[in-house]
Amino acid sequence: MQTEFMGVRVSRIAAHVLFWVSIYLFFVLMYSVKSSFSIAAHNSIFYMPVHMSYFYAVAYWLIPRYLIKARYIAFAGLMVMLACTAALLGRVVDILISDPYIMAHDKNVDWDYIAESKLSFWTRLFIPFNFANSIKVTNMMVWIALGIKLFKLWYERRQAALQAELKALKAQVHPHFLFNTLNNLYALTLNNSPKAPGVVVGLSDMLRYMLYECNADKVSLEKEVLMLQHYIGLEKIRYEDRLDVNFTIKGKLDDKLIAPLMLLPLVENAFKHGTSEQVGESWININLEVIGNRLKFKISNSKPDAINGDDDKHRGNIGLQNIKTRLELIYPASHQLRIMDEDEVFLAVLELDVETDSQKTTKPLVTT
Repeated sequence: MQTEFMGVRVSRIAAHVLFWVSIYLFFVLMYSVKSSFSIAAHNSIFYMPVHMSYFYAVAYWLIPRYLIKARYIAFAGLMVMLACTAALLGRVVDILISDPYIMAHDKNVDWDYIAESKLSFWTRLFIPFNFANSIKVTNMMVWIALGIKLFKLWYERRQAALQAELKALKAQVHPHFLFNTLNNLYALTLNNSPKAPGVVVGLSDMLRYMLYECNADKVSLEKEVLMLQHYIGLEKIRYEDRLDVNFTIKGKLDDKLIAPLMLLPLVENAFKHGTSEQVGESWININLEVIGNRLKFKISNSKPDAINGDDDKHRGNIGLQNIKTRLELIYPASHQLRIMDEDEVFLAVLELDVETDSQKTTKPLVTT
């Protein structure tokens, strides 16, 4: 079974085996300070089942059944019982296996050690100092392992929460885009415009892209830009000569990957708030440039005197807030978004690192 942790995919069994081998070697080195390496290697083997049983009982029974379900009192009580049980088992290994082996193979054994070995089993089992030392040793390594386990649980839940939030944000883009495009189609049908069927076809192509390709974490930057060009084409049909749109593209796009629908909210916002019903007064300039693995997307638009209503402003703010949140989640340390809202001009500049897809082949991209 494969598991992914911090971006690394490893076999779960292999990870556990590697961890316990590391713990075993640590105990061998620790115990060899007071005895020989061979004695430490022999005795440590018999302590490992105690540590492993303790860990798996806590990690795969106690934590899922009690701690995660907020049954804290039961968890604490059972935790104390397991700790004491593990310590007692450690003392049993001391008395029945470790101590006899040390006395048989270590010529420099301490006389107090020999004197203690003559006591009865039950007396030796509960010697306070030795029992406390057993609690310390059994808990030390197990809680390191549990710390790793709890961190992994936290990390997996955090990733699941982020993925759920990203899916919700991505889903929010779809109805927002549909609302704007259907408004355009509605305006054309009211005037019985012959361009309405073309809008339907364009909308169908964009929806196909959204439904079947945007489910991936990353999509081709070239396809993302082509989708933007489709959207701009639909808007041009609606506004005709009342809006001047310039879209320039520089750099190699075909082998680059980007999070889906990352640029669309900025373009939608420009059309939403940069349009006017008066000829020649409205313009939108879009510049997209890729240098290496750095994408720079700059979009500016005029702000006509005819100001949209509060509802339209709110819908525009939804799109901008959406992209800000997605950028923080997907590109937390590799993006810059600068927004300048002046009296007559609105400007947004987005810079982010894009990934390279080496399997893509070069295709020419027509600029608008």
